[in-house]
Parts: sequence; C-alpha cells; structure tokens
Amino acid sequence: MKINLKYKKKKFEIDVKVCNLFWMVKGLMFTRREKARALLLFDFKKPRRLKIHSFFCPKFLAVWLDEKNKVQEIKLVKPFNPLVLPKKKFNKLIEIPINKTYKKVVELFAKDF
Repeated sequence: MKINLKYKKKKFEIDVKVCNLFWMVKGLMFTRREKARALLLFDFKKPRRLKIHSFFCPKFLAVWLDEKNKVQEIKLVKPFNPLVLPKKKFNKLIEIPINKTYKKVVELFAKDF
C-alpha cells in the first residue's frame, strides 16, 4: 500500500505493508537487518501513546504519524531497547529497517536522528 507523508513542508510517498494483528505483535522481531523487506505500518483507530521495544530487532527508524499522515516524531531505535516512547499521541507508526534496501527512505529522515 502506498502512503503519502507530510514532513517538514515536504510531501512524499512510500510503499508500506499494513500490519494485521500478528504483524503488530511481531513487527521486526527475529528479522535480520539485510533481510528485512518491508516498511511496517501499524494503523490504530484512535490516537494513542504506546510504548514499543526493540528486543530481537535490527536497528530501525520509528516514525510516528498523526491522522493526516503528518510526521509527529522520529527516533532511531537500536536493538534490545526495552522502552521507546513517543512524546505525543499518534495514529500510525512506521518501522523502517536500516539497511541497503531502504537507504533512500531513511535518507528522507536522516538529518533528524
């Protein structure tokens, strides 16, 4: 699925995999960095402020969005971090693996982490 994002007065489109319940629980866990082949989109119906972790995950960018797909916050999440919490409520979260496949997508956000 393609999603349009708004970030720092720029608009761009990225291709994401919308996560079902199984993928919401699993995320990038147990995935090797270079084999991670999807930008995972976690879509929540109501704004919330949930904690995430990075146990058994490769390094990734967490991008939190509001209901209009405007970027709220970005964090570089390193492996085995027990608590990653955004400052604001969000409607969507995108997990972007840091690897060669998604180098161009990561570069869109690179200046801010």
